Amino acid sequence: MRPNPGSPDAWNAYLAEGNATQARKRVAADVVLRNAAGEFLLVKPTYKPGWDLPGGMAEANEAPERAAARELREELGLTAVIRQLLVVDWVAPHGPWDDQLAFIFDGGVLDEVAVTSLRPHDYELSELRFVRACEAKGLLRERLSRRFEAAVHALAGGGPRYLRNGERSP
Repeated sequence: MRPNPGSPDAWNAYLAEGNATQARKRVAADVVLRNAAGEFLLVKPTYKPGWDLPGGMAEANEAPERAAARELREELGLTAVIRQLLVVDWVAPHGPWDDQLAFIFDGGVLDEVAVTSLRPHDYELSELRFVRACEAKGLLRERLSRRFEAAVHALAGGGPRYLRNGERSP
C-alpha cells in the first residue's frame, strides 16, 4: 500500500498495515523496593526456579511503569509509588523466547507497616524476603543479577542504565 497522508482513511489503513506487520516486543517491568535498613525485597516465584525482583510482564498496550504497579498490587497487595527509571535491558532471544525489553524502576523505601504486612497475595509467589545487595546478587539468576547491580548503581546516583543482555552497552 502506498501512503497517502492527504486521505485520513488511506493514511490510517497504511499505518494499520505497518502496525500489523512490525515486530512486537515483550516487556518485563520490575521494581526495586527497600526497607529502612537498606535491604532489597526479593520474591520467590512458583512458576520458575530461583528468586526474582517484584514485578512481571506487561499486558498488551500497558506502559511498563503501570505494569510494575499492577504486578505489585496483584502479587503483594502493595500500592507503591513507582519512581524513576533505573534500568532498561534489551534481552536477546533465548530458548523458546523472542527478545524483550526489561525495565527496572525505583519503588522507594517501604515504611515499617508496609514491610511487616507484606506477603504473597496470589499463587505466583511462594516467599519473599529482604536481603542485602551482595546477597541478592547471589540469589538472582545471572542476567537478572547484572541488571539488579546496574539498578543499585543507578540508585546511588549513576543515573539510568541501558544494558544489552545484562551488560553495559557501549
